[in-house]
Amino acid sequence: MTTAESASESSQAGKFDLGALLAERGAERYELHNRYLNPQLPRMLHTIGFDKVYERAEGAHFWDDEGNDHLDMLAGFGVMGLGRHHPVVRKALHDVLDLSLADLTRFDCQPLPGLLAERLLVHSPHLDRVFFGNSGTEAVEGALKFARYVTGRPRVLYCEHAFHGLTTGALSVNGESGFRDGFAPLLPDTAVPLGDLDALERELRKGDVAALIVEPIQGKGVHEAPPGYLRAAQELLHRHKALLIADEVQTGLGRTGDFYAYQHEEGVEPDLVCVAKALSGGYVPVGATLGKDWIFKKVFSSMDRVLVHSASFGSNAQAMAAGLAVLSVMEDEQIVAHVRAVGDLLRTRLAALTDRYELLADVRGRGLMIGIEFGRPRSLKLRSRWAMLQAARKGLFAQMVVVPLLQRHRILTQVSGDHLEVIKLIPPLIIDEGDVDRFVDAFTAVMDDAHEGGLIWEFGRTLVKQAVANR
Repeated sequence: MTTAESASESSQAGKFDLGALLAERGAERYELHNRYLNPQLPRMLHTIGFDKVYERAEGAHFWDDEGNDHLDMLAGFGVMGLGRHHPVVRKALHDVLDLSLADLTRFDCQPLPGLLAERLLVHSPHLDRVFFGNSGTEAVEGALKFARYVTGRPRVLYCEHAFHGLTTGALSVNGESGFRDGFAPLLPDTAVPLGDLDALERELRKGDVAALIVEPIQGKGVHEAPPGYLRAAQELLHRHKALLIADEVQTGLGRTGDFYAYQHEEGVEPDLVCVAKALSGGYVPVGATLGKDWIFKKVFSSMDRVLVHSASFGSNAQAMAAGLAVLSVMEDEQIVAHVRAVGDLLRTRLAALTDRYELLADVRGRGLMIGIEFGRPRSLKLRSRWAMLQAARKGLFAQMVVVPLLQRHRILTQVSGDHLEVIKLIPPLIIDEGDVDRFVDAFTAVMDDAHEGGLIWEFGRTLVKQAVANR
């Protein structure tokens, strides 16, 4: 770079100061959202006491404007797989910006997408090719398109209570009516119960099914496919010339103690796999649809079809650099093995509490994807309070637990879906034994309070009033 170019760049950079802008306007964050974005978000946060001001973050922790440390057990709904600001990912992004690459020319072949595809496929040995987009729902959209095209069939089956995204195609295979209501007509897809092979076969016999899309562990409620289901479903699908699509957007990249959740069952080899979230390193949105060679070659069958499926920002250098750095960290730091060990520890310690607390019904999951389910208590006093909450709105007790975990113990968690008495733990994959101790101690304190009739029930009455007012 010449002296003149350097001076020009410095002059242009001086016209915009991000730090100064945040210092000047950062305190307006909730007002800005209320005025220009989704007005229900700040309203909801104020209602449940989640209207915190977080100023910095590192790893599995972030700090508020008073300097208090908070433990993150949500990981941005799974995006922050390596925690916030992992130094390797951060350096990779600095490096790719400093290289000033000729990115997104659309008419060349940059090396980074090929290198990231190569590394992803090492962990997916039965798959051959990758399409890069920008999100999980986009990865699902690609898989749906590919499956319909290569089979020549219109219908995709999905499982009840599934979540595959909120764009129109992905919404068509979303098993939650609350997300679908008011957005019809959607694609002609059909729900089947997770684990019900007879229902699957009945639909396949109709001859118009392109694929079944399934989360090996459903995010809503943290329900795992029954043992043997994925393998048997795959055999049924292939017998009827249909495909198996594994949605690993949340469960993939080590979350469940294997690279993919479907790998916990021997012999399962999906035809298409969707990944996203953790591949981003928490920095640059990225999604990927992985598939078998014959599928890609049939979709992109000629030069006339070279752009039949594409994404304007897909394969951009920053996203590819982040993905490569994430996979490097996973291998170098043995993240999958770490998740198995820490996840087993956390789940075992929580499961041991089910005999101690009558409101605690179940603890389930794999790796660091854990569901804590609450249920109807035995004692008369607690049953009456439980009934009051259930009459107002199912799911309020779980929210009653989430709020004191944040307000009293500075631990961020959330319920696993609307109208569910389940908290889902999906922390950064790098949490350690100390973080496990901190969470279990805090959860125990909240459950003690709930069983002793403490302050948690005062907040419960507030939630009941809010639920009734919203009817």
